[in-house]
Amino acid sequence: MAGFVLIHGSWHGGWCFDRLSAILSARGHTVRAPSLPGMGGTAEELAAVTLDGWGEFAAQHCRELKAELGGAPVVLAGHSRGGLVISTAAERDPQAMDALVYICAMMLPDGMSRAQFKEQEGPNPAFDAIIHKIHDGVATVVDPAGAAPVFAQLSPADEVAAILPRLLAEPHGVRSTPLRLTDERFGSVPRTYIECTEDRTIPITSQRRMQQALPGARIVSLWADHSPYLSRPESLASALIDAIP
Repeated sequence: MAGFVLIHGSWHGGWCFDRLSAILSARGHTVRAPSLPGMGGTAEELAAVTLDGWGEFAAQHCRELKAELGGAPVVLAGHSRGGLVISTAAERDPQAMDALVYICAMMLPDGMSRAQFKEQEGPNPAFDAIIHKIHDGVATVVDPAGAAPVFAQLSPADEVAAILPRLLAEPHGVRSTPLRLTDERFGSVPRTYIECTEDRTIPITSQRRMQQALPGARIVSLWADHSPYLSRPESLASALIDAIP
């Protein structure tokens, strides 16, 4: 059996993985799904968040889980913006995890930021319409009234309705920070990319652009929206388990 550290995406918290965590645990695995520090905080707390700090946070969870499990394999998975975090964690400490999994996530090459990739993607009017800046641009929030068709159009309506009011302010600085990755460190960790074909937040064309920009990942395709932990949790759990080296 293995350990899983699950890193959530923008505006969410570790609670978004509750159903997925239960499935993985029922299959005999150990799961940690922490909420990233600073999420939903004050203007000062949001401004203090750094991608490097989040990367170390994720790596530390992997180190602790690996020690708890006596050296059993640990899979570090990131959803959406969480992809930036797991890449950074692998660069900081590639020995802390045994595999990386990107769940319709930002898998970007060295030197690129999320903001730079957004410029390459082209317009996404439905997504852009629900995102609003706060604290003079230090952070962004989501309009929950319009989020369901963008984030989770294939997911159970009751589960979506329970999650949307919990969305948090997201620090903007992480999105504008270029990744710093090397073949020797980040590149030494096996990668899986779980693409979600019906994603309206990071469209499949963008997901496949990232796969081409940073080749080498094993690709798994799910018929799912941007919230596969709600729309396809059993299939997502199986894909994560298949990533155990």
